[in-house]
Amino acid sequence: MTAAVSEELDALRAAVSEVLAKYCSEAQLRAAMATDTGHDTNLWNRFAEMGLPGLLISEEFGGAGAGHVAMGVVMEEMGAALAGGPFLATAVLTTHVLNCCGDEQERHSVLPRIAAGELLTTVAFAEPASPPSIRPRCETTGAEPTGDGGWELTGEKAYVLDACSADLIYVLARTSSGPGLFVVDRGATGLEVSTLSTVDHTRKQCRIVLQQAPGRLVGDLGEATSALNRALDLTGVALVSEQAGGTRRAMQMAVDYAKTRFQFGRAIGSFQAVKHMCADMLLEAESAISAARHVAEAFEGQRPGADADLALAQAYCSEAYLTVAATGIQVHGGIGFTWEHPAHLYLRRARTDAQLLGDPATHRENYLQRVQS
Repeated sequence: MTAAVSEELDALRAAVSEVLAKYCSEAQLRAAMATDTGHDTNLWNRFAEMGLPGLLISEEFGGAGAGHVAMGVVMEEMGAALAGGPFLATAVLTTHVLNCCGDEQERHSVLPRIAAGELLTTVAFAEPASPPSIRPRCETTGAEPTGDGGWELTGEKAYVLDACSADLIYVLARTSSGPGLFVVDRGATGLEVSTLSTVDHTRKQCRIVLQQAPGRLVGDLGEATSALNRALDLTGVALVSEQAGGTRRAMQMAVDYAKTRFQFGRAIGSFQAVKHMCADMLLEAESAISAARHVAEAFEGQRPGADADLALAQAYCSEAYLTVAATGIQVHGGIGFTWEHPAHLYLRRARTDAQLLGDPATHRENYLQRVQS
């Protein structure tokens, strides 16, 4: 990486960190958590002004075409701040899906609006029976042609990121010619969206029910599952960066507390047991940062073996985040378990992220398959 590129990334990191400090403080985060959508329009507008929704979108469609490394920088800072809202679903997941599905008309119609921050989108690919290894499924969701060139969708999708605030929902559904990807407009007849009760209140997940809801085919029938699988892998590159950023922040919070909390006339950080916990957390956090940045650079450079590296990083970063967040609560003691303290919010996000695109065991299995192929 050249010095000029490094300086640009440092400037991007500083700018994102500054915006998050101003518009995603703990108080603002909790206010967004209390809403049905979790969508803070002030924060999203700042992101749009900075061009962040278009980072992964090519200049042809009004984006920056910045790639995985720049997005990794942004996601590290968002993970550190526990920023929720529709960024991951819109700027990362949907963008990758549209780039993978090969529908040029849809890309020309939607990507410029995403890049400008004018459109919120999400992708519904999982169903209630999907966890713990969430991958594209459409056993209970089907689409039938209407005879006038349109389609009607019936079924149920679950764990849909930020569907409660999305203007467009891309839905995976089965047809007689194979799985297809269909876009359903917000407010369409026969579409019902409800927010799920999940352990992580900072990132909304939804359930959608479709009853002959009108939809429009995107891409080719029979190709949707492979396109979604690739898009989910690419989204995983961003997610591990978010996990790494959250891991480092959870570690730093615990270390800072250990320095300032006094017991028996001494800072608790001077006790050997606490020192060991802090050292272990530092090792996990820095290793997660290294793994996430390596994967981003591998995908940026299209290096051989990048997919295998991603699967291993997904398994490691998921478990590292969980370990550090849980240990951080131990360092904080009883206060870390209280609703008023943010430490438990990082553990909640860590648990959700560890299942969002598949659990660690699934990622390790993917790693073995990829190194053997």
